[in-house]
Amino acid sequence: MSSSLRLELSTHINDDRPVFVSGNFCDWLPDLDFFRMQSIGPGQFVYEFPDDIDLPTTLEYKYTRGGWDHVELDASGASVTNRTISRSVNSKQEYVPHWRWFGMPFNPEFLPKIELLGDTFTAPKLGQTRRVHVLLPHDYADSGKHYPVLYLHDGQNLFGGGAGYGSWEVDQKMALLAARNHHEVILVSIDHGHDDRIQEFTFHRTRAGAGKGQYYLDFIRRTVKPLVDQTFRTLSDAAHTGIGGSSLGGLISIYAGLMHPDVFGRLMVFSPSLWISPKIYFDAIRFRAPVPIKIYAYGGEQESKYMVPNIQRFNEALVRQQYGGNAIDIHLSVDPTGTHQEAHWSREFPKAVEWLFY
Repeated sequence: MSSSLRLELSTHINDDRPVFVSGNFCDWLPDLDFFRMQSIGPGQFVYEFPDDIDLPTTLEYKYTRGGWDHVELDASGASVTNRTISRSVNSKQEYVPHWRWFGMPFNPEFLPKIELLGDTFTAPKLGQTRRVHVLLPHDYADSGKHYPVLYLHDGQNLFGGGAGYGSWEVDQKMALLAARNHHEVILVSIDHGHDDRIQEFTFHRTRAGAGKGQYYLDFIRRTVKPLVDQTFRTLSDAAHTGIGGSSLGGLISIYAGLMHPDVFGRLMVFSPSLWISPKIYFDAIRFRAPVPIKIYAYGGEQESKYMVPNIQRFNEALVRQQYGGNAIDIHLSVDPTGTHQEAHWSREFPKAVEWLFY
């Protein structure tokens, strides 16, 4: 049967591998020259099926860059399901955000450079020392650029194997982002206080008792951030300084923005434990932003029946703020399958980085 089906594909541009379309019309062979797409510009490809080719009624297919070890992936580096299209369709525009690299979800040459800033930082009023790592963009040494900074809590679970609960794998996610030139952010990983974590990530009059959250934020503002800004080429203003975490780390990140918006203008809030601090809704309504703020809030519907409604309530509280101020730009991401686990926060991390800083 004749066909004039035309596939139009866009993708990121810093990749010179050819692109093929493979599917149930070619026995899923991933690199047939006959199904190689034509490059029509940076990151732009087209393929038009010949009129005399006999196509199935419904095409199932994927895009590859020359093999199944170079197949398309989603924006977080995960596998994608087969695409489908009816042979009667004339044309379709599609997008591939990422590609497998020799079987890996990222190019290892793009992994950030991890430096130990110190493992015995004294945290005033917390009575503890703290370990802090810095993850620099892979091309930091050669760029001469200044970078925004994202401070992240629970450093034990951010890269490597993770301690106890798994890992966000932020180093791998930054390598993934580098494939589309969205990696130019310095990450600062701050370990939590083990048995004192709940107190450090909460404030007074919470359901967990007396909190030390203000002292923890002061440690970041007055000890860690000045040293990071002094040691590395950073953009130190609030518009280029983010803070983020999950669960109680999400809660303390909200408070960082509410209490110190002149320092932290980008908030990454994953699955925040809003239930432990009901007063936060009142604080949000009263909040007046002295500078424009961006907040990326994520929650999974499988975490608890309260997680997503609580985030939505917090969102509405900020939207209804009574005292004006600068713009607060909030992106609410809800995952119907999301549970309270590092694997889901890891998957969401690249999306959040891109939205907050690009």
